[in-house]
Amino acid sequence: MKSRQFSRTPWSVSEVGFGAWAIGGAWGDVSEADAKGAVNAALDAGMTFIDTADVYGDGRSENIIRDVLKERRGTRPMVATKAGRRLPAQTPEGYSKANLESWINRSLTNLGVDTLDLVQLHCPAREVLYMPEVFGTLDDLTTKGKIRYYGVSVEKVEDGLKAIEYPGVVSIQIIYNIFRQRPQELFFREAKAKNVAVIVRVPLSSGMLSGKMTAKSQFAADDHRAFNRNGEAFDMGETFSGVPYDAGLEAVELLRPLVPGGASMAQFALRWILMQDAVTVVIPGAKNKQQAGDNAAASALAPLPADVMAEIKKIYDEKIAQYVHQRW
Repeated sequence: MKSRQFSRTPWSVSEVGFGAWAIGGAWGDVSEADAKGAVNAALDAGMTFIDTADVYGDGRSENIIRDVLKERRGTRPMVATKAGRRLPAQTPEGYSKANLESWINRSLTNLGVDTLDLVQLHCPAREVLYMPEVFGTLDDLTTKGKIRYYGVSVEKVEDGLKAIEYPGVVSIQIIYNIFRQRPQELFFREAKAKNVAVIVRVPLSSGMLSGKMTAKSQFAADDHRAFNRNGEAFDMGETFSGVPYDAGLEAVELLRPLVPGGASMAQFALRWILMQDAVTVVIPGAKNKQQAGDNAAASALAPLPADVMAEIKKIYDEKIAQYVHQRW
């Protein structure tokens, strides 16, 4: 497993990390045993970065991570969590000092630690990014020793560009994958210039880029791929990257011949992301040991040839960009 420096922190983290949304909820049923097995397998494979949030399963994801790490010996991974989505509605006023400290206190308890490694504002409303007092509160919580570092998880490129204007922001989490290529045009360059870590989420486009889905695929009622296709519960870009399901399936078939022998399409999609040196860590989710191990193996794949990269860009431009490029 290869590692990359995480911004201005002392950490160097595995370039493939563990995204812990699926073990919390909103991805169908995942047993506690499978969830713990997935986390353990990820760590055994060399992953040293775990990303979670206080709302993933209303704390279930954080609790599972706490329990797994309590049982293990050796170097502890960097654990990032998020705060802000406990609000009943996303309003700027909700990001008060009292609320922020309350959310962070809850995550400290859930994760069983005295200090959180990294706290990320969880896709806040754009207005929040124009409230320096919010970032001042995060600075105060850093001084208090409740958090070591902070960053922002964003939906849109423009929000990432605004967030990195704050000197205390060490990381931006953003959607970037074969179906969401816009961040590489400007944002990556600006983040790299400011030495801001880039955490890539939704790397497999909610599983679409695993190549395992068909027109007949069914999703459980509590799976966001069933209930959020049009943004009914949260930003629709979080589900299949905002790409219409049929269009995604069509593009996947065009991508399939480009996958190198011995690799899965998911590994191929992850390796495409890792071709960008501005990316610090990519955080695919996993529901079980097998998925976690398969994700980790993407780090060992050879770089993709220039002609393959060009063909991927062509497929994006012709089949996908019209749905997503100017939206996010």
